[in-house]
Amino acid sequence: MSDTQTFQPQPIAIVGVSALFPGSVEPGGFWRDILGGNDLITDIPASHWLIEDYYDPDPKAPDKTYAKRGAFLDPVPFDPLEFGIPPTIAPATDTCQLLALIVAKQVLEDACRGDFQDMDRSRVSCILGVTSAQELLGELNSRLQRPVWVKALREQGLPENEVQQICDRISSNYVEWQESSFPGVLGNVVAGRIANRLDLGGTNCVTDAACASAFAAVRMAVDELYLGHSDLVICGGADTMNDIFMYMCFSKTPALSPTGDCRPFSERGDGTLLAEGFGMVALKRLADAERDGDRIYGIIRGVGSSSDGRAKSVYAPVSEGQAKALNRAYEQAGYDQGTVELVEAHGTGTVAGDAAEFGGLRLSFERSERQDTQWCALGSVKSQIGHAKAAAGAAGLFKAVMAVHHKVLPATIKVDRPNPKMDLGTSPFYLSLHSRPWVRGSDHPRRAGVSSFGFGGSNFHIAVEEYLGEGTRPGRYRTADTELVVLEHDEPRALADAARALIPGCKLDGFLRFVARDTAEAFTGEKPCRLAVVVTSESDLAAKLEKAAAAITSRPDEPIDSPAGIYYAQGDAPGKVAFLFPGQGSQYLGMGADLAMAYDGAIQVWDRVASMGLTGDTPLHRVVHPIPVFTDEAKAEQQATLTATEWAQPAIGVTSLSMLALLRELGVQADCVGGHSFGEVTALHA
Repeated sequence: MSDTQTFQPQPIAIVGVSALFPGSVEPGGFWRDILGGNDLITDIPASHWLIEDYYDPDPKAPDKTYAKRGAFLDPVPFDPLEFGIPPTIAPATDTCQLLALIVAKQVLEDACRGDFQDMDRSRVSCILGVTSAQELLGELNSRLQRPVWVKALREQGLPENEVQQICDRISSNYVEWQESSFPGVLGNVVAGRIANRLDLGGTNCVTDAACASAFAAVRMAVDELYLGHSDLVICGGADTMNDIFMYMCFSKTPALSPTGDCRPFSERGDGTLLAEGFGMVALKRLADAERDGDRIYGIIRGVGSSSDGRAKSVYAPVSEGQAKALNRAYEQAGYDQGTVELVEAHGTGTVAGDAAEFGGLRLSFERSERQDTQWCALGSVKSQIGHAKAAAGAAGLFKAVMAVHHKVLPATIKVDRPNPKMDLGTSPFYLSLHSRPWVRGSDHPRRAGVSSFGFGGSNFHIAVEEYLGEGTRPGRYRTADTELVVLEHDEPRALADAARALIPGCKLDGFLRFVARDTAEAFTGEKPCRLAVVVTSESDLAAKLEKAAAAITSRPDEPIDSPAGIYYAQGDAPGKVAFLFPGQGSQYLGMGADLAMAYDGAIQVWDRVASMGLTGDTPLHRVVHPIPVFTDEAKAEQQATLTATEWAQPAIGVTSLSMLALLRELGVQADCVGGHSFGEVTALHA
């Protein structure tokens, strides 16, 4: 069958997500890190290996690595008894297997809305990207080196009792062999233990395509669904191999950054850095997901794969081979690359890798019927977390799925100037340097592509699409920099007590977002005493609640209207609500972006305007939220374009209407409206 005769499979729904990557322990935190452009790369922690033992800036130094930075998971609480694992065998079980249980349970709970215990698991499969044996293998293998130590010590002339004492002391640093050690080191048991502990009756296995392993797992997962062998598949990638062995592998290739950073597509890109993490998605046939009332984050329309064939070496990337995978994905998806507006690249930051990948992207996307340039945002999450190896594709897929779901073009950091060899300006691509609203007309859904490539010429590309069907979509993750906590009561002292009662919870990570939602849902506005605080963190919440409670207790009849974000009042509202709309001169690049990236009600106005085509060939949102540029002159030109009356007035109008739509969605109504200059027009509309 030729590429042009690829069969058209049914779409696959993503009905659950989970993520455990550096900087966060849950998917919402990882998405907030991505949106915020947070740099999560640090020095090697002592929990992994000591820099003074293994680091040498000379790449040729024997048995040394020239890298001392990467991205690492924070400590994760794990209760072995929760998963039926005797504590005595936990030391003989690789960390990857244990943490994968947590992430797998999260994705299944998300897919089943917390009813996982009651679901039929007989046709639920688990297929994960995992590379070879795990970190624990090195520990156990090290214990087997005792004859080498004994020989060296005897040759040194030490008495036999000292030889044995020294060897005993060395051995005590490594985990002992036991009955559970063999399964504890195997990569396939990462999936097998999940199926065993969570009682899954479908296929369980792992795939190894090096750094493309997660997408090999996705490919097998969608095939399971296409063929009807499974009804639900959890798939993705798992990797905790950030030990010194893995650093040595990448150092001697060499592929790591000698300057200690990962800068995909930058002119300063000089190598990658290593990360660890887990990412999983739960997949179902779209028709089944809609029938069952599942929440749908997005749709997989196509998965393309290829091999490079004959090349200079097994680890040298080939543009033509990668382009084949992209072309096959979009042929399977049934749409033109010209409708794809985001590509989450493999983007390792290596000189050879980025050049080959960009060449492959151009070969594929320049097949499009479009005649313009720079319509597609290009980025890589590796700029923030480095290369998670077997889980790298899972991190990229998570980013792309969240992008279409939240209607955001996410940031890629650390690109001061693009690699000049890419010649970005003549290509279909621009680099997405900061997060921007993803405005889209009604002619087609938001579409993204995600690439992942591995040693041995293993190439994969996934075509992801926004879900616009009649089924259910999950809510957005809370991503705002601040949260609003509101309380009400019948009398001041009780209100102060309610505020103080929340303070102990502020010691818990994630409490702020929980309490903000919880209090908002409980708030009626009908009680006579009301308190609102605007806060940025749990510690900020604790401090402001204590301050507010003290003020209310000592001066219950005095209102509080603090610029610091504390508001308290009793009785009826003192006046009416007015909306004042701004006029020409208030425009600035990126105005309204924060609201449009956080609330559906706000971005829907931009989408409607894009659908109308009121501004001709140049959409209004491309003027207000233009593509990132790299020089002060180019930025000044973008600002000058927006300042021109023919753009400033519609831009101010749409931004104002976006804010108005959000206020109405929140139930905030104006008693009167006014406008300054051009703002009188939007005031009249309101």
